[in-house]
Amino acid sequence: MKIRIAVAIAAGLAALMTAPTAAQAAPHHEHDGIRYASVKGCTVKGEQRPCGTWRLMMHSGEKGSLPDAETIAREANGKSSVTQVAPIAVSGDGQRVAYFTTSGRLAVRTMGGRVKVFAKDALPRVAQYNVTLNLSDDGGRLAAVFNTDKAVKTRIFDTATGTLLGTTPGHQTMLGFSADGGELLTDVAGDEAVTDLIAYSESGEQLFRATPPQIVSSNAPQALAGDGRTTANVVLGAKPQLILYDLQTDEVTARRKLKLPAGELLMIDWTGEQQVTLHLVQYPEGKANKMTIVQIDTGTGAVKVRDHYSLLKDSYVFAACGG
Repeated sequence: MKIRIAVAIAAGLAALMTAPTAAQAAPHHEHDGIRYASVKGCTVKGEQRPCGTWRLMMHSGEKGSLPDAETIAREANGKSSVTQVAPIAVSGDGQRVAYFTTSGRLAVRTMGGRVKVFAKDALPRVAQYNVTLNLSDDGGRLAAVFNTDKAVKTRIFDTATGTLLGTTPGHQTMLGFSADGGELLTDVAGDEAVTDLIAYSESGEQLFRATPPQIVSSNAPQALAGDGRTTANVVLGAKPQLILYDLQTDEVTARRKLKLPAGELLMIDWTGEQQVTLHLVQYPEGKANKMTIVQIDTGTGAVKVRDHYSLLKDSYVFAACGG
């Protein structure tokens, strides 16, 4: 899992469903959405632990919560892990959130109040903290990845129906869905200590597999474009660059010099045919973590700040929206 005011304090997400005014519009899409989800940290017997409910911070500044979501992960036998955080994911458009309910079921909630609770056997019985959830930009697709000793296939679902669309091999790192949600990108250790990138369809069909050059493989994460073959990654440091790479031809197709604000790269996503979006996070000592989201024109390398905010200072972990 990718882990990291208020006009009105809402008791639950349903209280946030009224249409926002134009002044409240989210930077990524035309209406209000979730910026990030956060769990508070509490000190218990001298140890920091997650506590309370998942809090949803909105672009409008409002704050909601997910009272039906599990906060502390359960073991495979259903008992509380006490200290581990249950997984959660927010879609790139901020309109859907995926989580485990307090009854142990996988669920996806949509802005507007609708909740799709998946079948009891949608996922194998593993500890919840060994599951990573990943939503596509529009929230239409959900991948459940299993970080277990024994390889367990990643499962890909339609979030509207809960239907299992396909699976991909276990023990691969999922890097995210493509811009249109129709494909997903993974990486895996290849031959001779190299890293391969693999693109799959939503049904689990392998589309492309390549061993990219070091400038791509050594500068993770990578993101997949809507064409299912073009990846983007960023080289940070004194001379930042955006690198575009074609999985089908095994060629670096573009290098763009960048001027980026400060921060560590948390996420990279394709958010348009010629647009890549970065989440850059700062962890200042003794202060609230800071997030800056920038949009990059892949044709010119021009950088535009889309949004910036400080996270709740008491956050134990957080999950920012992708895209």
